[in-house]
Amino acid sequence: MTINGGISFWYATDETATDHPPRTPLTGDATADVVIVGGGYTGLWTAYYLKTAAPDLRVTVLEQKFCGYGASGRNGGWLYNGIAGRDRYAALHGHQAAQRLQHAMNDTVTEVIDVAAKESIDADIHRGGVLEIARTPAQLTRLKAFHAAELAFGEADRELYDATDARARINVADAVGASWTPHGARIHPLKLVKGLAAACERLGVVIHESTPVTEIAPRRALTPYGTVRAPYVLRCTEGFTAALKGQKRSWLPMNSSMIATAPLSPDVWSQLNWSGAETLGDMAHAYMYAQRTADDRIAIGGRGVPYRYGSRTDNDGRTQPATIAALTHLLESFFPTLTGVEITHAWSGVLGVPRDWCATVTLDSTTGLGWAGGYVGSGVATANLAARTLRDLVLGDKTDLTTLPWVNHRVRRWEPEPFRWLGVQALYAAYREADRRESTTHTPTTTPLARLADRISGRG
Repeated sequence: MTINGGISFWYATDETATDHPPRTPLTGDATADVVIVGGGYTGLWTAYYLKTAAPDLRVTVLEQKFCGYGASGRNGGWLYNGIAGRDRYAALHGHQAAQRLQHAMNDTVTEVIDVAAKESIDADIHRGGVLEIARTPAQLTRLKAFHAAELAFGEADRELYDATDARARINVADAVGASWTPHGARIHPLKLVKGLAAACERLGVVIHESTPVTEIAPRRALTPYGTVRAPYVLRCTEGFTAALKGQKRSWLPMNSSMIATAPLSPDVWSQLNWSGAETLGDMAHAYMYAQRTADDRIAIGGRGVPYRYGSRTDNDGRTQPATIAALTHLLESFFPTLTGVEITHAWSGVLGVPRDWCATVTLDSTTGLGWAGGYVGSGVATANLAARTLRDLVLGDKTDLTTLPWVNHRVRRWEPEPFRWLGVQALYAAYREADRRESTTHTPTTTPLARLADRISGRG
């Protein structure tokens, strides 16, 4: 029987998930030097780096449920160097500026691993890199273009594989090529966020859980239990941003769903040839992502139902039966030997998508309001870079990070309903149809339907 929801597989299988007693809610008005809204990766990393750099700062984190309740405790466990919006930043600020951003992301993978070791955070980290697979001629064309672009942005250690070498790395059915980067690692996302929260508290960060923030205004964050006033108020709410007053159309909460298999036997892993614990993705338009977990399962995800009307978000991570079936079919198409495998867990979460699909870091020194996010599914590492950048902006330090092209980038708001819902449904229907056409026609070029969807969505 599949456990559907329960926040995520990571929570359901972590024996220490309930060891820490709930942190106390806010009990009245309070003051701080910096108040951070959101107890996920972005908020906790920001608190961690602020207190490390300036121990005397009074830093308070306000979290609506508990730390890691959102995407930080539900994601696919990809710590890698991808960042949303790099090509647009290259167009706006020049190739060299975007290349600096990419180099910073490459370094961020190592930064997270090093801090986890320093703080004794055991997050099942294994640096096996990221393998991107192509399974159709059109995907192979995109893969080669993607690989060339990564080389052009300075990733000289990336490797390109033909069909034989790709399947030698991971035995994916119908693989026709692959690209691998060493700048990636498998992690247990919940263990990372729990360890990070504990590290913050050791530094003196105050964390209030079960404290929903209803409104953010200059120098104050409003909750049902009181107002926290501070010179700086940082919004680190990612996919839950739309719940804040005045933020309904800022970032779209995109749903992503996952399933996990029962632990697989050594014989099965030998057949799959997945010995390096690489994270695995593909070049489909409605792309997938997967990892080999530390307890020898496959956790695999994809979009499912991408968006709920009115920017609604779920409560407990449940996903639709049709999505579970679709992800199971996808898993079995990648690995036919797993046909009929037991699916033990299914769950979903939301990620933040700006209208131009560009991750950003912003601080308005006049109002004291700042924010970071819009990671479009690449937030495990990007949140760390964003947090270090917010630290420098708050402290008033002009550094290499504060001059990166994503700093203070502004983007227009999403369309109102029902146009937002209709647009997203049509967009992903087009991507799924494009994938179907490419897999049946075996054309070596991307279908015009997908290129049109890219232009409409703002990705192209």
